[in-house]
Amino acid sequence: MDQSQVISITPGIYVINKLHKDWGIGQVQSSINEKITINFEHVGKKVININEVPLEIVNTKIQNEFS
Repeated sequence: MDQSQVISITPGIYVINKLHKDWGIGQVQSSINEKITINFEHVGKKVININEVPLEIVNTKIQNEFS
């Protein structure tokens, strides 16, 4: 994940864990340094290290469908 994407991982945005797409779409709850808390559709709340877990930011159009 490049630096611009890391900066844009802020509370409220939606992401997908590229290693566990079966977790579903997750909403970022908090972001403190490299620790990100995300509430995923199928597995609930997870705390991940942004440096170790590749995340994909979900398109804004898709975010609105899940809001």
